[in-house]
Amino acid sequence: MLTDVEIAQSAKMKPIKEIAQKVGLDEDDLELYGKYKAKISLEAISKLKNNEDGKLILVTAINPTPAGEGKTTTMIGLSQALNKLGKKSVVAMREPSLGPCFGVKGGAAGGGYAQVVPMEDINLHFTGDIHAITTANNLIAAMLDNSIQQGNPLDIDTRQIVWKRVVDLNDRALRHIVVGLGGKVNGVPREDGFDISVASEVMAILCLATSLEDLKARAGRMIVAYNHAGEPVTVNDIKATGAVTLLLKDAIKPNLVQTLDHTPVFVHGGPFANIAHGCNSVMATQLAMKLGDYAITEAGFGADLGAEKFLDIKCRQAELSPDAVVIVATVRALKMHGGVAKKDLNEENLDALRAGIENLEKHIENIAKYNLPSIVAINAFPTDTEAELQLLNEICQAKGVDVAISKVWEKGAEGGIELAEKLLDILAKDEAHFAPIYSLDLPIADKIKTIAKEIYGADDVTFSKKVLNKMKKYESQGLGNLPICVAKTQYSLSDDPTLLGKPSGFKVTISDLIPNTGAGFLVAISGDIMRMPGLPKVPAAVNMDIDEEGKIVGLF
Repeated sequence: MLTDVEIAQSAKMKPIKEIAQKVGLDEDDLELYGKYKAKISLEAISKLKNNEDGKLILVTAINPTPAGEGKTTTMIGLSQALNKLGKKSVVAMREPSLGPCFGVKGGAAGGGYAQVVPMEDINLHFTGDIHAITTANNLIAAMLDNSIQQGNPLDIDTRQIVWKRVVDLNDRALRHIVVGLGGKVNGVPREDGFDISVASEVMAILCLATSLEDLKARAGRMIVAYNHAGEPVTVNDIKATGAVTLLLKDAIKPNLVQTLDHTPVFVHGGPFANIAHGCNSVMATQLAMKLGDYAITEAGFGADLGAEKFLDIKCRQAELSPDAVVIVATVRALKMHGGVAKKDLNEENLDALRAGIENLEKHIENIAKYNLPSIVAINAFPTDTEAELQLLNEICQAKGVDVAISKVWEKGAEGGIELAEKLLDILAKDEAHFAPIYSLDLPIADKIKTIAKEIYGADDVTFSKKVLNKMKKYESQGLGNLPICVAKTQYSLSDDPTLLGKPSGFKVTISDLIPNTGAGFLVAISGDIMRMPGLPKVPAAVNMDIDEEGKIVGLF
């Protein structure tokens, strides 16, 4: 059996100009990055604004497990299947980060015969967007430290600097560092640290901006520190806004590539859903809606993270109204949520499956709270038994949700026909009446409690003394009406990664609250979540190589 990278390398790609023509874009609308990649010019985006919007479909999933779920693969295969049925479907997805690529996960461009190509480029440097974000973030850090060094005219309190440097790798040694050592000429000594690039607020503003002008305004509002009077110091204050926008002038333009069967795909932006808002760019999503009758997009990790943030942050800010949601699960992952060890997942276990399905049921219930119709896509494995699939179908039907078996990894578009047809039926008969789960007028604490209780199933929320003080401070500064972006483990509905399935009787602990005024939300830190991951004992990078002929191995 061919590996994902071998399948991708054997694909016959079409020139990206031909892919663009399929959705009504001509060569003048493109900025080419070789034969198979292109950015869409801002002028082209502007002229499409009056196009009618297509249906917006969100693909989400259960809480991820080491058994795998296949959300991105399902999203790509679904769009391929819709096109095979004669529909006009376009994908809008996130750019992979080098951190997980070289860490545990490997590549993130789909799998099997539901992949986006050129897979190697997309998983590595692609068109340089994340590098631009990294550089813009670190320019802010450098100008901030320089302002302190050059007499500190803004009276910045070095104990209240909130802006960190970033790098797009998993590097735990950089989480907590000291800068400015070596004497006066090398700066002012202080504690600092690195986040991974995709956790940077620069990534968030790029993904939420609707134009270059909007991006510039968001960049200027970002808070980098506080002065000794406790007042915020922004990017505007350190006079870095223009240079930051300049560094992002190309990165803001969505990237166009293709699937194995030449379905158009916009790959743009890549924040993690456990430590950021977890959605691809608004501009790419809007492009997919303007150019396709069906725009298929995804949000990171389970519906408790990516989908919640897509619906409560992205859709609210961009005034998007999704039409349906696909919830991806596998029998294997559900059995793991039911207590089965990974080594035993090949064995039929209806009791464990019944217990694990409670995790799926909770996500189904959550999507219904947003007044959106949903369908469950079961990413099929050869080890799935008829009894297991029947039980899963019966329980979902009892919840009023249809189930489709997806075999897109094995069969590409053909393997997604059942899912595509059932989705079209839902879109024809079930009208969406989308509404966010909470009002922005609620106090900060009540918004966090609403997410924790309604979406996670928590009994209550515990706030640290620091957070209680920050909530008062931010509300007095006029930030109380911002939405909430909870940074939380992806593995559990709770903030404890060991509590699988559908835990109950737990409380969520909020240990910090960080204002992302450029992105337009407050980040609530829960549990032990870290914004700079570390590498595993055996990183995926150890299996990667390239030979003299340029053939890549081990990338996925």
